[in-house]
Amino acid sequence: MFMLDIMMSLIFFLLLVICVLVGVA
Repeated sequence: MFMLDIMMSLIFFLLLVICVLVGVA
């Protein structure tokens, strides 16, 4: 199941970006 792996990677990436934005804000 490649779709599940891709979705997990996207969710992890989005969470990382949100944490960075919150840290900068």
